[in-house]
Amino acid sequence: MTRPSDLFDRETEWGDLERFVSSDAPGLRIGILYGRRRAGKSFLLRRLCRAHGGQYHMAQEEEPLPALQRFADAVATGRGLGLRQLRFQDWDEALRTALSPVPAAAGRPPLLVLDELPYLLAHSLGSQIPSALQALVDESRDSGEGLSGRVILCGSALAVMADLLSGTKALRGRAELDLLLRPFDYRTASAYYGIRDLETAFAMYAYFGGTPGYRDLLAGASPQSTAELDELLIATVFNPSHALFGEAGYLLREDPRIQDRALYLSVLGAVAAGATTPAKVAAAIGREQRSLHHPLDVLTTSGFLIKDEDLLLQRRPVLRLADPVVRLHQLVTVPRLAAFEERKAEPTWRAAQHTVSAQILGPAFEQLAREWTARYASERTLGGPIGEVGSTVVNDPAGRSQHELDVVALEEGERRQARNPAIRVLGEAKSSDRVRTLADLDRLDRVRGLLVARGVRAAGARLLLFGRSGFDRNVTEAAAGRNDVELVDLARIWQGE
Repeated sequence: MTRPSDLFDRETEWGDLERFVSSDAPGLRIGILYGRRRAGKSFLLRRLCRAHGGQYHMAQEEEPLPALQRFADAVATGRGLGLRQLRFQDWDEALRTALSPVPAAAGRPPLLVLDELPYLLAHSLGSQIPSALQALVDESRDSGEGLSGRVILCGSALAVMADLLSGTKALRGRAELDLLLRPFDYRTASAYYGIRDLETAFAMYAYFGGTPGYRDLLAGASPQSTAELDELLIATVFNPSHALFGEAGYLLREDPRIQDRALYLSVLGAVAAGATTPAKVAAAIGREQRSLHHPLDVLTTSGFLIKDEDLLLQRRPVLRLADPVVRLHQLVTVPRLAAFEERKAEPTWRAAQHTVSAQILGPAFEQLAREWTARYASERTLGGPIGEVGSTVVNDPAGRSQHELDVVALEEGERRQARNPAIRVLGEAKSSDRVRTLADLDRLDRVRGLLVARGVRAAGARLLLFGRSGFDRNVTEAAAGRNDVELVDLARIWQGE
């Protein structure tokens, strides 16, 4: 198939989909495509159907019988028939008809895409779809005379889509494609927006992440300075008339399990403000910890929260927000909601800069440091191939303190939380306006010594200092005279290895 000219990036995902729909494998094949709202799933699948000649159908929130009839009308239109010329009694009949061969397909297996599947699964009639597909797949495998085709099921409710293939569900073991469409990484995102200024590219990624669908809501904006980005935020995210002002609430509605949005938003707000454990979240919102087991599980499986495991220690995972837009909403908009609703966005945004620097830009820069280490840093920089990348906390008994290490990379083949792991990289990232100094390097040296004393094989680990604002002359000269130290600024994160 010819790759669509208006499809930005997504080479890997397009290749996976192309192989799936073009495969010569016999019988009916099922694929699952899912990802968060505005990730570009529908955009990608519509172009796939155009290239392959498939049937694309997007479900809506409606009653069961109208939903089935709207699908019948879509199938009829695709076959050159008029509206209401097809009627189905149930989804088994509907799917069999939609997947029956079409003469114009020239021998290609039929392709059917059911987008926004969770809307159909929400009622009893639509809940038949997985079982109906199970029966069709089994028929095609057992007799070799059943329907032959490709079906792609798509949705934004991550937990609902992931559950399709779990446990004893009907489609367990029957889906060949299980594709999670992730947001763009930071380099791809800045290229997508056409941002050349590195400070602006970093802040844009910290506020919006790599979700491509936001660009439509931003009217194709391409800010080239922090001042232009501030103007964009004031006109969109902090504007009560703009769709992005309530984006956090819209995202929560994607999961049908989330009914009490006030509770879930409160949990997200507590995590954004630094409550990194269930106990701290419970204390922050005034709830019993045991009452939060289900909400935290829902937010994690829905992709709103991430549980970061310590790379070296067996301790409770740390909670953090997965979505930059939700973090911006919870930390900036919610505490100052009245001021934004009174259209005082500019002074309110200025007043929030300390929060932005400490709780948005800081964590975002630390995550970029880990991402760069895992994805873009060369083996020459790292001293060899690496395995898993994460963070850890190192106790300093003599200093009666703890050191948080933002970047830890294990040697290739090492397992996390092993007894005496071999470490390839130790790193620290700071997003402050201050340049990094020899004191920062001395601290990393000390942390490496603490790990070695604890029995961790870290004596040969490379030390990486990440500095958004650069490095002073003393630490630059010291690094130049050592082969175990690397200095990484924004330019190197975006353009180097």
